[in-house]
Parts: sequence; structure tokens; C-alpha cells
Amino acid sequence: MRKIKVGIDVGGTFTHAVAVNVEDYSIVGKSCVPTTHTSKQGVAEGVVSSMLTLIKEAQISPGEVILIAHSTTQATNALLEGDVAKVGIVALGKGIEGAMARRQSYLNNIYLAPDKLLPVAFRYINTGKQVSREQVREVVKSLIDEGAEVIVATEAFGPDNNQHEKVVVEVAEEMGYMATAACDLSQLYGIKVRTRTAIVNASMMPKMIETANLTEQAVRESGIKAPLMVMRSDGGIMDITEMRKRPILTMLSGPAAGVAAALMYARISDGIFVEVGGTSTDISVIKNGMPQVKTAQIGNNRLSVKTIDVRTIGVAGGSIPRIGNNKVIDVGPRSAHIADLAYAAYTEHEDFSDIELETIQPKKGDPSDYLKIKKVEGNFTLTPSAASYYLGLVKETGHGEANSKAVKSAMENVAQKLRMQPQQLAESILENTSRKAEKIIKSLIREYKLDRGFISLFGGGGGASAIVPHAARYMDMKHEIARDSEVISAIGAAMGMIRDTVEKSIFSPTENDIIKIRQQASESVISMGAKPETVQVQVEIDNANKKVVAVATGSSDLATRDKDADLDEAGLHNIAKQALKAPNGKIETYGQTNLLSVVGYKRTLKHFLGLMSETRQPVVIISKDGTIKRKFDDVSLQACTVNEVKRHIGDLVEELRSYGDGGELMPDVYVVVSGKVVDMSGLMEVSQILSLVEFDLKDLDQEEQAIVIAVKKR
Repeated sequence: MRKIKVGIDVGGTFTHAVAVNVEDYSIVGKSCVPTTHTSKQGVAEGVVSSMLTLIKEAQISPGEVILIAHSTTQATNALLEGDVAKVGIVALGKGIEGAMARRQSYLNNIYLAPDKLLPVAFRYINTGKQVSREQVREVVKSLIDEGAEVIVATEAFGPDNNQHEKVVVEVAEEMGYMATAACDLSQLYGIKVRTRTAIVNASMMPKMIETANLTEQAVRESGIKAPLMVMRSDGGIMDITEMRKRPILTMLSGPAAGVAAALMYARISDGIFVEVGGTSTDISVIKNGMPQVKTAQIGNNRLSVKTIDVRTIGVAGGSIPRIGNNKVIDVGPRSAHIADLAYAAYTEHEDFSDIELETIQPKKGDPSDYLKIKKVEGNFTLTPSAASYYLGLVKETGHGEANSKAVKSAMENVAQKLRMQPQQLAESILENTSRKAEKIIKSLIREYKLDRGFISLFGGGGGASAIVPHAARYMDMKHEIARDSEVISAIGAAMGMIRDTVEKSIFSPTENDIIKIRQQASESVISMGAKPETVQVQVEIDNANKKVVAVATGSSDLATRDKDADLDEAGLHNIAKQALKAPNGKIETYGQTNLLSVVGYKRTLKHFLGLMSETRQPVVIISKDGTIKRKFDDVSLQACTVNEVKRHIGDLVEELRSYGDGGELMPDVYVVVSGKVVDMSGLMEVSQILSLVEFDLKDLDQEEQAIVIAVKKR
């Protein structure tokens, strides 16, 4: 029997579902339905409809499905549209700490978007005296009487002792109300940020839980018993039970799903990922085989939540041009379906000689210069998709090919009305979109110190060919459109790794502290369904902010590998050569395990007119099927057995440690063993590295092959 993962992406226009065979990552089937924003059941109806359509059309039996995962725009949309519940805040504390808690957790209505505020009510409980459940009940009731629909409990230094926060949550739930404790969202000090994060989380809970319940019920009624997962904003997935507690983690889960697919399906190790929909385009960075993550913000308010660093622009495949003085003055942000205009590129009507041009205001408050093509058969418009087709830039068709005769006739006749050449009209539409993309892409290149000469634009999404080819040409960059680009986010949801992050404020963490937080993160993903054998945990010590961060990832299945899909050494070398931009004949294998290889080359750099030189060793860690797991510009490494790892770590640290203005600089250390990359790049002392690696490798065969990699900080 096949093992199939189903991924579903809820987009602004369409909801896509895709079935992936986990044995070889082949696509078993795809489906697409309109996103059900206006349904009584909300987007849940579209999620279920796309899944049932997929199951039927691809002839998948319920028993073959081992996991269902979906991304969602609901959390983000709720915040942008102000569709949130009023939150009642119960702040707790005593003495000086209590005064601080009272002051910093007394937050006014939180700004979400223009003209959209998150309403709150506030009460304070002094914990200097014993706090009774009856007292808590009275406080919760007073908040409900003031209009609160959901309760937040927050206490000064709650991460150290969450007893009172938990009592408030228990009492509120006993009374029939949803509640959340700030300590369940963050274990970091800083009551203001922690409280704000809990408030935003709580405000989403009624709507998100309703959708989760409807989705789960429909899935179970279909006969599928597989785990139901939801995409997180950091590129991982979590089970739906956890999502009910922490819906805030799904913010930006749609773009995160696309990035996950770019890494695991399109196998991008370095580049700018440009995911293009019908209304907007999401742009993000993949560097050295890793997505770039940042702290989330609502308005100007920082939250204790990590998200993929995604920059969104309001142009995409379906954006409408704006016209003034017989020329294109802008494109977007309104799209054709929002303005109730048909796409000239995808109509059955092939003759646009009998048209009139008008300018319209799609929505109240919009500019009134959006292009409308008036025709007897209906109202149409041109879009970047039509312009890209006209200029011959579309090689991958996504949802389907455009009507070439309609594109040609519409572009020529609109151009004639505007006293332009059709080529000029198409170019001017795309130049406007490319200028907007260029601004964001240049900013990302600067921020992440990317080598523009070595990176490409990778397009995903149904509108990828409308935006990416011209933007690449406009910026003189290489580009590539991902296969199955129209369902790339759904694929990312299906292939996402179960993930959780634990952050805790700890001053001068001991080896025991590090192992404890590592275990907490590991146990969290295992409780959500990750197989223990697949779990990997990265621990980082942030001395500047006095905190320890553990990020755990794992898979819900132990798929049998299709060895026929494995590449030989020459095939791996070819992929590594492209990723590293290596000269011909320079690539070699430095070490390998049963599932991973470390491949690279050595290069000599000349300095000071050739009088001085240095040797660098760029490498990639690459799986047998050609997926690049990590990429490094310069390393020292040692192939060895597991029982020799600690000794070689000590040698490499001694070789590469250096000193800067801030004191000693430790190299980043990684251990490649079996199919894992044990990442210790965030640790600050040799003793911490050795303790953690001993803990991670203790159950392995001591004669198993491993590779120790150290990267010097520069």
C-alpha cells in the first residue's frame, strides 16, 4: 500500500490540494477549488472540498493517507480585517514586581491595521495574598460582563513560576470560556511582549478553533484517520490540537509552505524565492540551505513568535494596470477578480476589435484609474500574465495555457486605443511589476549579504511566469520556475517537518540547562507525532538577550528510500559543483555516511596584488537523492567514526577559535552522522558542545561513520 501525504494550501483566490507519495516524492494527484471566504464554514469548506476532490480524482483510498497538512491565511486575514475577539487580561503580581506587571501588561487596544484595533479589557490580581479560585472566577466574570470573549493570564516572571497563570486558565475554561496563559506562548522575560503575544493569540482562538473543528470533523467523516496538521509561520507543521492552543503560530503559514517546498521539493540551496499568486507576490531568501527567519510584528509591535522573513508586494499574475495620459502609470494592487473583471488572457473570446476602454475604481478608496476593457460579451482587463504571454516569456503554464489569439488581439487593440505599440504596452506593464520586485530583492540581497552574481530567482505559485522571467531579465539575473509551481505551497505543506521552538530566559546556562531545553523541544515534536528517530534539535545560546533557544524538527513517517533514485558520486558532484560555483574537475568527496555526503573543493584566494594568499574549502552536505542540506563557504573538517567525534571537535575548535572585540569567537560546529546534521552552531563553549554531542550520539553504533565540520567566524 502506498504512503501518501496530502498538502492543502488556502490562498486568496484558490485552495489547492496535492497528494505526495512519500517513498519517492512523486505527485500522485492535484486539485483546485475556489477559496470559500464567504461560506458559512469559512475556508474550512474549501479545505475539505479540495481534499475530497483530490481523493476521488486521484483514486486514493483513505487508508493510504498517512498525514494531511494545510496552510492557511485565516490568522493573518483575521488580524488585517480586525475579525478578532475582545480579550480580557488578568495580570498577576505582588510588591514591586506586581506594580511592574500591572503597568506593563495594561495594554490599550492593540493596533492591527489601518482602522482595525484589537479590543481589550483589564483586571489585576495581587498575589501577595493567597489567590482563591473564587476570586479568579469573580475577576473573569467581570471581564466577560465588560464584553471579553476570551481570557489571557499573565504574571511577572511567569516563566519561572506559572502556577497562577494556569489557575486562571483552568477557572476560565471551567466557566466555559477559552483562555490562554502567556507562559504557554513564551518562556522569555519581558511581560509586555509576552502579554501582547498572548493577547493576539487569544483574539484568534474562537475563529480558528471553529475552523479547526469543522475541518477535523469533515476529515474524519471521510474515513481518513491520519493526523491532521497545520503549517506554522516558521516553515514547520504542528498538529491541529496544538494549533487550537497557539493559532498565532500560523501567521504567514501560506508563504512559509512555499519556502518549505522550495527547500525540500525544488531543492534550492541559495536564492531568492518569488511566489506569485493572483493578487500578491511573496519574496523570501534561502541561504546556505536554510530559510531566513525573523521575529514577527503586528503593526510596530514585536511578538514572541518567529516567522519566515517574507516580503509581500501588491502585484501578481492577475493585477490590473492603472492608466493615465495614454500610458501605464502603475500595476496593482487590485487584481481582476476583486474588480469583477474577466482575464483577457483566459477568455474564449478571441476578437477584441470591438472594445471600449474605461477606467474604474474597484473598491471604495481605490484610485479610479484601473483599466477596464468593455466588450459586448462582458468586462475584461489586461494583466501581467497577458503581457508575459504576449512577450513570449511563459515557458511553464501552471494552471493552463492562455488563449494566445485572445492575448494578441487584446494587447493590440488596447495598445491602439492608447496610441502605443502592443510590444510597448506589454513591456510597460511588466516594467512596473519588475520595479516593485527589484526594490524588495535588492533590499534582501543587502540585508543577507548575498552574492548577486551567484544567486538566481526561483519562481513558484500559479502566477510565477507572469512576474519572474521579466523581473530576472530586468535585473540581469538568472531565473528558474519550480516544477508544479502552481501547487508549490500545497507540496510544502505535505512535505513540512513537524516543528516546535522553545525559548527560555536563562542567565549563564549550564550543560544541564541546555540538555533540558533540548529535551523539552524534542518531546514537544514527538508528542505531535514525529518519530523519535527523525528528530533533530538545534540549540542556540543568545548571550546578548540572556536566552536559550531550541528548535526541534522531525517527520511523522519513516519512509523507505527508493534506492533507484539515489545518485552516484558523479551525480552528487555535479549538483555540488553548481551549488558551489566550482571550477571543472575540482569537486571531491571528503566524507560520507550511509545517507549523507560532504562534498566540496579547495580554492586559493590572492590578496595584495598576489603577494599573499589563503586557501578556502567550500562544501555542501548533500543527501543521496541530491538534496542539499547545508552549504558553507569555508570549513575545516574531519571524517571519523562516532567514538572519535569528541576528540576531533576539540582539535578543530582549538585550530579555529579566534578573538575579536567581544572576546573569544568559537567556530560553528556540526556533526554529520547517518541522515542527521547535528547543529551546534549556537553554542558558546567547548564544554557545552561536548555535552550536547555526547547526549545526541550516545545511542549510536560507535563505529558508525561521521564527519565533524567546523566553520570559523569571520
